[in-house]
Amino acid sequence: MRGYRTLLRALCLLLAWLLVVLPARPGDSEPVPAPALAQKEIRGVWLTGNDMDTLRSRPRLQAALGELSRLNFNTIYPVVWNSGYAYHTSAVTKRRKIQSFSFKGLEGQDILADVIKEGHARGLLVIPWFEFGFMAPPFSELAVQHPTWLTQKRDGGKTSISAAGEVVWLNPFHPEVQAFITELVLEITSQYDGDGIQFDDHMSLPRSFGYDDYTVALYTKETKKAPPANPEDPGWVKWRADKITAFMTRLNKAVKAAKPKAIISVSPNYYDFAYKLQLQDWLEWMRRGIADEVIVQLYRPDLPSFAAELNRPELQESKQKIPTAVGIMSGQRTSTVPIQRITDQVSATHQRGLGVAFFYFESLWEHTDEPVEVRQASLQDLFPIPARRWRRS
Repeated sequence: MRGYRTLLRALCLLLAWLLVVLPARPGDSEPVPAPALAQKEIRGVWLTGNDMDTLRSRPRLQAALGELSRLNFNTIYPVVWNSGYAYHTSAVTKRRKIQSFSFKGLEGQDILADVIKEGHARGLLVIPWFEFGFMAPPFSELAVQHPTWLTQKRDGGKTSISAAGEVVWLNPFHPEVQAFITELVLEITSQYDGDGIQFDDHMSLPRSFGYDDYTVALYTKETKKAPPANPEDPGWVKWRADKITAFMTRLNKAVKAAKPKAIISVSPNYYDFAYKLQLQDWLEWMRRGIADEVIVQLYRPDLPSFAAELNRPELQESKQKIPTAVGIMSGQRTSTVPIQRITDQVSATHQRGLGVAFFYFESLWEHTDEPVEVRQASLQDLFPIPARRWRRS
């Protein structure tokens, strides 16, 4: 009897492995479901504005996506909204006169359409990344053309300092801003064959903002009192965070109505920071079903500080409901990250049943101090077998 059970267990493990590694056959109407981890494990990478040399060149793009597929990645997040400009061919920005040009590939191709086509050809999910959210440079056409769309601090200041430098913030409570963002997101999700849309930590508002005339009047009307002078006031924080959540609920419904199987991906900071400092209640978004996957940005310089963040209860809650991953810094042009740190951090996430996404593509093995072969071999060791994510749309 014991030998029979051992044999049965071995056969089950073999079947599970085959379900992961065998590709779907052409003509299959329904894919064979992979094991639970393989279905949910995110192995992603962001394609940023720093990756434009790759995005614009079809041969380079094909080579890059081919390598990612070979190394058993399963998801890419190409930038589509950055610095107040669309990176796809956008009728919305043209009609609203906030962008007088379109980003094109070297052969005149629509960059987003090309990335989606080439990614799908290699078995990758392609989820366009709405990077800047409500944030924009102060001298962008968007900010200059629509000054009434901007919110401000209590002292009248309209800018803050971010990783992208000095920026202004679109008022997430203003109906015209909400209409514009909705139009732009629907253009991306409904007119392209992508697999969804991703919003990151900029689909938010720093807590010092919200003292513009429109928001003050709305708050006063609903609460019968003026906004607190202290931007950290818990009730004031919650009121603004709830308004952003309400907008995200409507945006989710609009996207799902246009493309029911679209993946709504969210990539915020860890929860305490996101909610208290940026009014981004992404845990509530997950609980309400607004988010279909979550990738929490954990850019830490060492393993102890990184591992400590992995034990946060919101990550444990999220992974029980939806695909959940952490964002890992793979390097920047001015600050490379050794592959040993990357492998240590990925191993720590795997131990906790979490996926990973790397920021960003060209720092994976191109702009590094280590040979390409060494970096790629290490990534291959981290992902030895495929983890197919079946297309939903």
